[in-house]
Amino acid sequence: MNAAKRLEIFRRFAAANPSPTTELHYRTPFELLVAVILSAQATDKSVNLATPALFATADTPEKMYALGQEGLEAYIKTIGLYRSKARHLIATCQRLIAQHGSQAPATREALEKLPGVGRKTANVVLNTAFGHPTIAVDTHIFRVANRTGIAPGKTVHEVERKLLKSVPRGFRNDAHHWLILHGRYTCKARKPACADCLIHDLCEYAAKSS
Repeated sequence: MNAAKRLEIFRRFAAANPSPTTELHYRTPFELLVAVILSAQATDKSVNLATPALFATADTPEKMYALGQEGLEAYIKTIGLYRSKARHLIATCQRLIAQHGSQAPATREALEKLPGVGRKTANVVLNTAFGHPTIAVDTHIFRVANRTGIAPGKTVHEVERKLLKSVPRGFRNDAHHWLILHGRYTCKARKPACADCLIHDLCEYAAKSS
């Protein structure tokens, strides 16, 4: 895909949704970090159903750590892999208290050292909480980048690298959200809604429907 097409794609995304953001509910960088950890292999909807009660009780690392693993599990047991996520979160809270002044860190290096935090989670927190122009490539973004031709790649890291290089500079802060929402609601895995797609004429998907 050429640069002119990419520019027009992101111009259209911006016109349709000028202020995109995550669908996870949060109030602070710490709450976002928790929500993103919980969202691994789970839906944002399931996380949003569980976190209001959790955050009403434990909205700081100290309060969450005080729950202990079993106490935390009681709040998140409706979310997939809740036991391992509770274990990671308790360990993360302990590290935040001891090493980061009870704050979610704003650097990739520090975030990726937290239990349960990989590159994708770090990218989401850096972008959404701190405004860094990072792109967290999940299954939706991987599919959209390859299917449309915006940034094709065989691996998540290759797609991320290509997106960071090819997304026009003025659109990089919001690209993550536009792409994930496009994949979630329009360019769906099994049945893409090509007829309702605002970039239908620019997309290079060979099997797109009219």
